[in-house]
Amino acid sequence: MADKKSPKTSAQSTTREDRLKAALKANMARRKAQAKARAGKQDEQTGGSER
Repeated sequence: MADKKSPKTSAQSTTREDRLKAALKANMARRKAQAKARAGKQDEQTGGSER
């Protein structure tokens, strides 16, 4: 009764970690793309007003 952990739990935790790792990677890629798009938009606005 004291030993509640089973081998299945460690397998579930690794799959959870894998899912979290993949979600974090996707989130970082999305944020990087958004930042790049914002920077490009800002360059267009500053470049257009200077001419």
